[in-house]
Amino acid sequence: MEFGICDLEFHSYIWVKFRLISAIAGACSSTGQSRGLRIRRLEVRILSGAPEDKGQMTKDKRQIDDIYFMRQALVEAEKAYKLGEIPVGTVIVLDEKIIARGHNQIVKLKDPTAHAEILAIKKAAVYLKNERLINTSMYVTIEPCAMCAGALILSRVKNLVYGADDLKTGACGSIINIAQHSSLNHQLNVKKGILEQECRELIQRFFKEKR
Repeated sequence: MEFGICDLEFHSYIWVKFRLISAIAGACSSTGQSRGLRIRRLEVRILSGAPEDKGQMTKDKRQIDDIYFMRQALVEAEKAYKLGEIPVGTVIVLDEKIIARGHNQIVKLKDPTAHAEILAIKKAAVYLKNERLINTSMYVTIEPCAMCAGALILSRVKNLVYGADDLKTGACGSIINIAQHSSLNHQLNVKKGILEQECRELIQRFFKEKR
């Protein structure tokens, strides 16, 4: 069963704030072996008095969600790595629930369009029974290329969160910015840099081993 980060209840005088410092969800060791969900460190603060402003609480929760879902995208990227594919992984989220997953399968399917993002978009459309993925968010380990950015526009994904820039083919700001092009009839909200180092290190390890 897929799940997001649960909402926290805050009380008038005693409240608890959870701040995720570092988590591993299905992340793999250097050997590529999956370890399931593991929380490395979770900081808990119990404070007396009224809670901090709700805007900050919302921001903190969104950051925790971003880390969690990017960990899930990394799980997918590891699947691609084990297949000998360029290790890119993604999940699509609606209402804090993962509705579709994808990882590169270009070589396996002998299909140059079988990028993680394209495969996940197709699965999400089937799940929603709709070609428009309204109010969804995509989490992907590497900045989407022009093809995938175009598919995100056409499918009306609302938010794009990615880990590391792609300085050769990135189409969400690195080379060109299709995702937020003002001439198009839809633009995405883009956030980058979530678990950037881990996303970059995985793909660098892949290409180093291929040399």
